[in-house]
Amino acid sequence: MRNGSSSFDVAIIGGGAIGLSIGLRAAQRGLRVVVLERGEPGRGTSWVAAGMLAPVAEARLVEQSLLELSLAAAAGYPRFVEQLRATSGADPGYLSCSTLFVARDRDEAEALERELELRRGLGLAVERLRASAARVLEPALTPSLRLALEVHGDHAIDPRKLTAALTAALARAGGELRAGAAVEGVETDSSGRVEGVGLAGGELVPAAQVVIAAGAWAGGLGGIPEGARVPIHAVKGQILRLRDPSGPGLLSRVVRIAGGYIVPRGDGRYVLGATMEERGFDTTVTAGAVFELLREAIELVPGASELVIDELCAGLRPTTPDNAPAIGPGALPGLHWAVGHHRNGILLAPITAELVLAGLLGEEPPPLAERFLPTRFTGVAAGV
Repeated sequence: MRNGSSSFDVAIIGGGAIGLSIGLRAAQRGLRVVVLERGEPGRGTSWVAAGMLAPVAEARLVEQSLLELSLAAAAGYPRFVEQLRATSGADPGYLSCSTLFVARDRDEAEALERELELRRGLGLAVERLRASAARVLEPALTPSLRLALEVHGDHAIDPRKLTAALTAALARAGGELRAGAAVEGVETDSSGRVEGVGLAGGELVPAAQVVIAAGAWAGGLGGIPEGARVPIHAVKGQILRLRDPSGPGLLSRVVRIAGGYIVPRGDGRYVLGATMEERGFDTTVTAGAVFELLREAIELVPGASELVIDELCAGLRPTTPDNAPAIGPGALPGLHWAVGHHRNGILLAPITAELVLAGLLGEEPPPLAERFLPTRFTGVAAGV
């Protein structure tokens, strides 16, 4: 294998929201950084993501330590967005809005009451709304609505605008971004320490440290001993992008529907998603999934039937056996991980960057980071 470039302090595998965030923070701290993306930056899982910043809405789906990490991430997001806006000169697509859980019938209303009690038991702020009050906030909701919950601390961001802003900020900070750089594996020296990454075609990109932020594709990288790997598998999610020809106004808040959500972009565009399917790396879009998502959305927001379908797509959520991310130094010296964020990659991107940066600089990570160390998976097979 030949040496094809100058040496870097850190090479980051993956140019999505997480990899770009890590690259930006590392470059801002004076490290020589290269981000290697096999396709186009931001065009993988981040391109398909809905962009909900919703730790309270997702509270039922995560365990306590991940909830704490998510709440910390959400609290820091407005500052992150403002810094990114100033650094990049671009609009990151942040929308300050709340989330509405809605129920159409008695069974759904009873389920919503349980959701309310669960969050109150966790000390999370959730407001119970009568149907009439919910329809004052969002007049497009169906008149047959029974009950609603409002989460004021949840917001949203457009991941496509976010990754574009991160790309611009990385360049301004002096980081290098290489598109079309397919990484085959991690390279190590005779002592077993990381010395860079190997690209398809035989080029070696030398680096003192390597960060894997390759999402669902992280499990296919070569050069990593089995005992030092983080087991990752893909969870498919189908999603629709819709547009109101008359402009914004149908919804101003995220609306959680049965098995999914409608996320406004604030400009007349909406994201409707998403399925959860154990289908490996299948990214086909199926008629049944699209039908179910549209049916649920239109029953709760009848005006959604007039929206124009701009895009149908499917993405792959990177998932670990315990559904929590792996963040920080791994078992292989010089190798760091930022993978397995499942449904929360966009939300956790900035805080993941801070945790990974602490490992790169040899700084003491906060106690919260211990729960997410990659070494907890030593010896665990992928897909378990």
